[in-house]
Amino acid sequence: MPLPPRLTREAKTITAMVELYCRNNHDFPKGTICESCHEFLEYARKRLSNCPFQEQKPTCGKCTVHCYKKEMQLRARKIMRHSGPRMILTHPLMAFLHLLDGKKRVPDRRSSRQAKKNQPKNNRGTQK
Repeated sequence: MPLPPRLTREAKTITAMVELYCRNNHDFPKGTICESCHEFLEYARKRLSNCPFQEQKPTCGKCTVHCYKKEMQLRARKIMRHSGPRMILTHPLMAFLHLLDGKKRVPDRRSSRQAKKNQPKNNRGTQK
């Protein structure tokens, strides 16, 4: 099942951030990423597709449910700190929309549980 529009945009944003980070730090050409960055990106996409908030998802930095493993949280922080300011030059619309998403109210956990409970069983993802 495809992601809701909000999560699709979030997936595109994290992809652009990882590509920018990899190009600047691992010397990979535009549009390609190294194995390590690819591994992180796949992990991030999987977590995004299993987000309990779905369409009401806040930005990960403001989220009350931290679904990344500690190691992956650190990698995400490193990538975002590098790419975030540079996104204004390379992907201005994406950066602006991400900033707006960061200003949204963070839903409480009870509403995310209720939303997840109402999802069809075949759409539920497992989180570890």
